[in-house]
Amino acid sequence: MLAEVRSTTAPPREEGALRRFEAEPYYVATHDEVAIFARCHERHLAVMLKGPTGCGKTRFVEHMAWRLGRPLVTVACHDDLSANDLLGRYLIRGGETVWQDGPLTLAARHGAICYLDEVVEARQDTVVVIHPLTDDRRVLPVDKTGELIEAAEGFQLVVSYNPGYQHVLKELKPSTRQRFVALDFDFPAFDQEVAIVAHEGDVARDTAHTLVELARRVRRLHDRGLVEVPSTRLLVATARLVAAGIPQRAACRSALMAPLGDDPELLGAVSDLIDATV
Repeated sequence: MLAEVRSTTAPPREEGALRRFEAEPYYVATHDEVAIFARCHERHLAVMLKGPTGCGKTRFVEHMAWRLGRPLVTVACHDDLSANDLLGRYLIRGGETVWQDGPLTLAARHGAICYLDEVVEARQDTVVVIHPLTDDRRVLPVDKTGELIEAAEGFQLVVSYNPGYQHVLKELKPSTRQRFVALDFDFPAFDQEVAIVAHEGDVARDTAHTLVELARRVRRLHDRGLVEVPSTRLLVATARLVAAGIPQRAACRSALMAPLGDDPELLGAVSDLIDATV
């Protein structure tokens, strides 16, 4: 197992859609994902991150962008995301028609890491535009400008999705999936999650320990129909409320329990666990 990484997270410098991290984003490695990602970057391989919501996939990409010294372009995919949204479009400015690169084009030109978050949310006809960038060609055809952009050195395509919440209409085609090296993510081991919550939430370790223990108990309700289980992200939000002076039980109900759903029976069970744990 790789050693735990600790540092103060600083906001990235913004250059349009390009983000550059001056300080190391805090990330705790759980397996060998750092080494594998770095080798993929070195060998021009695209990477797919699979795992539940809030388990650290985005932070991992930010950490790797810092570690590799590459700018980062992030796209939050959704149902209305079009190929033009990724590639770019012509705009009218000051009476002139000018071309504006989309995030994928920008990343390819500048040798950035392009991160497509929740890629399965995008339409299939949009996803196929990434294919020429994921093989030995490493090119991006932009039909509207007639360009065939060769990806600059350092460019890497990274996508993520949550397999647990997808259905048959929200699944990547094999022709897309097999273009990526896949890394599986899950919630960290107990002690690692405690360290993350303590650091990111700015609370004492014993408080973080209590919150993680509560989350572990609540996650067992998944078998009883709890679709959304508390993520590490929710635990950090809860810890930050506690650090701000909100009583622990009130913080847990607002930041950890309430976002999980609306089913009275399941929320009642979570509330009972809060009372028994905190």
